Amino acid sequence: MIQKNILLCVSGGIAAYKACALTSKLTQKGANVKVIMTESASKFVSPLTFQALSRNPVYTDTFDEKDPEKIAHIDLADWAELILIAPATANIIGKVANGMADSMLTTTLLASQAPVYVAPAMNVHMYQHPAVIKNMRKLEEWGYHFIEPGAGYLACGYVGKGRLEEPETIIEVLEEHQNNNLLLSGKRVLVSAGPTREKIDPVRFFTNRSTGKMGFALAHVAAEMGAEVILVSGPTEQKVNNNRIIRVDIETAEEMYEKMNEFFSESDIVIKAAAVADYRPKTIYNQKMKKQPGEWNIEMERTKDILKSLGEKKTNQFLVGFAAETNNPLEYGLDKLEKKNLDAIVINNVAEEGAGFGADTNIVTYVNRFHEKEELSIASKKAIARKLFLLIDRDLRADSQ
Repeated sequence: MIQKNILLCVSGGIAAYKACALTSKLTQKGANVKVIMTESASKFVSPLTFQALSRNPVYTDTFDEKDPEKIAHIDLADWAELILIAPATANIIGKVANGMADSMLTTTLLASQAPVYVAPAMNVHMYQHPAVIKNMRKLEEWGYHFIEPGAGYLACGYVGKGRLEEPETIIEVLEEHQNNNLLLSGKRVLVSAGPTREKIDPVRFFTNRSTGKMGFALAHVAAEMGAEVILVSGPTEQKVNNNRIIRVDIETAEEMYEKMNEFFSESDIVIKAAAVADYRPKTIYNQKMKKQPGEWNIEMERTKDILKSLGEKKTNQFLVGFAAETNNPLEYGLDKLEKKNLDAIVINNVAEEGAGFGADTNIVTYVNRFHEKEELSIASKKAIARKLFLLIDRDLRADSQ
């Protein structure tokens, strides 16, 4: 059952005919469905069809105010508990990704804070175009959920990926996400993200290539699944867009150590995804060091091992580490799992294409303390984060039995 107010947004592609069946099946599942159509969509299917199937008025024109006491697009935006764009054409994806508000559909989307699910449908070459890929990645970073199209014979005559997913599958995804969004309800999740900076003098520091994308993805997914999240972040350009996330900014490894230990005792799940410096300059200069003849040697000293310290003091916390390696990743990851008393380790080869620092995607292997291994193939970092929390929830449930 889907007990939600669902706003179905239908854009102008031949796959609009599938949205009719989708409307009917959602209604049968218990959802209250209202439909917005673009002008182009109404060329393929009559608004009257959706009105009959949803038993609700259909919205096509921003300026057609059906109730003088309400502004229609604001009222719909507030009413919706979930928004589904199906089919989502390349055109509508581009408009939404660039903040346009030139129709009832796009205006309502801008005004709503409901979770948005996007089911693309277009020609296979359009789906692979760099502009479309860029727009989809942008929306995914904003928290939009994508339901990938199927592969097969397309209306244009091509065979490939781009066909709107079947209504039954779309509904399965919505039901799964609805159930998953309750998984972490009542739990507190502590996540570390980004790099650290170790100061040499007022203008120089040592750091690494981490951008914080994976850690921020973990924090946002945990919040979407109902958790209260504390995100301890090194210097990064990543943004927080969920009020369930408390962001704590740090700069050095020592500051990361202090904050992770400060919040550890009150946390249920702890994930150390930050790339923390292993060494720092032994001497920090108060003035900028000037260029001198000859070499300049900087003596380094070890920083505190944050993950090891957490592993030594953990009681009921589920502690997860990350192992970013460039050679023998599984061997080094398993060694880290044992030596640092972890409940699970997430291993990735950062030299592998699609899995390095700064990438929008990742490829990881999840291994729990029983050495049960799950390989997660290339996907967006947010999709990887969601799969990781499903695995963590699985292992937590096994521990409680």
